[in-house]
Amino acid sequence: MTKRDYYEILGVTRNAGDAELKKAYRQMALKFHPDKNPNNKEAEDKFKEAAEAYEVLSDPEKRKRYDQYGHDGLRNGGGGGFSGGGMNMEDIFSHFGDIFGGAFGGGGFGGGQQRGGRRVNRGTNLRVKVRLTLEEINTGVEKKIKVNKYISCTYCKGSGAEGGSAYSTCQTCRGTGQVTRVTNTFLGQMQTSSTCPTCSGEGQIIQHKCVHCSGNGVVKGEDVISIDIPAGVSDGIQLSVNGKGNAAARGGVPGDLIIQIEEAPHENLHREGNNLLYDLYISFPDATLGSSVDIPTLDGKARIKIEPGTQGGRMLRLKGKGLPSINSYGKGDLLVTINVWTPRNLNRQEKEILEKLQTADNFKPQPGARDKGFFDRMREYFQ
Repeated sequence: MTKRDYYEILGVTRNAGDAELKKAYRQMALKFHPDKNPNNKEAEDKFKEAAEAYEVLSDPEKRKRYDQYGHDGLRNGGGGGFSGGGMNMEDIFSHFGDIFGGAFGGGGFGGGQQRGGRRVNRGTNLRVKVRLTLEEINTGVEKKIKVNKYISCTYCKGSGAEGGSAYSTCQTCRGTGQVTRVTNTFLGQMQTSSTCPTCSGEGQIIQHKCVHCSGNGVVKGEDVISIDIPAGVSDGIQLSVNGKGNAAARGGVPGDLIIQIEEAPHENLHREGNNLLYDLYISFPDATLGSSVDIPTLDGKARIKIEPGTQGGRMLRLKGKGLPSINSYGKGDLLVTINVWTPRNLNRQEKEILEKLQTADNFKPQPGARDKGFFDRMREYFQ
């Protein structure tokens, strides 16, 4: 199913500022909030859709990536794919409660008594760099990387409780995760709510903490993560693997793994966008008489024909031999610039031959025969 444009979902223009985005998202969320639309699957889907759009557009890095590459730049293939979305209701309530305050009761954005204001633990994000060759960028690649991070404690299965010990309801907040204080002022009584200091907003207390993780539910460890990197990525682009960051305390929502792409230099080819550039050097006889030459491509070697009388600086185009675009089915081209090699060290016989040719009319530059400059050729190519 094709995803809708994020700007269209929120009803804003592509140059909308932070305040306009926040206002538009608030209106959408209030309209389609599950508390106002009970048992309405369509409203719930629109609620999640708006949250996903805001989550991307409110983040400068994700918004830049989306503007440049579209949904494919945030793509999630599952099990190591990439996404700016894929949010569940816990993510939405956890991330954006500050926007809505008490709009839906004492529990804030999370739906009042249904969630009771309990704090949802969330693991922190991790960032790693992945170095790719042009060949890997051309086809896409699966990479397995070893990451040092916080993982769920295997002894308590991430619960933080020793030997399956039960949780007990916090008596300070009675399981709500918040404490309410009423203060008498000259304007009357003022009621304020804050996170419970006893249970840190979780609403529950572990009876016996796990000795291996000290009740946190997480320990330092290693994880081997398989990631699918789509074809066409570029140097510096960041992709997110949902839920593969640090594990959260006591069974909370894990963070994300942020992948930053590094492009390794190629021995022969130079990248310009989706096009590849190659400098081909040929001898003077080959340029004069013509020849056939093998040149490197990302798929192997390709043979091109050098026409007799080829001038130095001429550019040949091999259509579709460049890199694929990350957000379309098109591919760039391989642009070959022909350079005529001038020998530096000549023996006596070679020098005598060239001296004879030096005075021949056919070897003198012809008026108006000058080849176009590099920028003239490039301008014609991209017009």
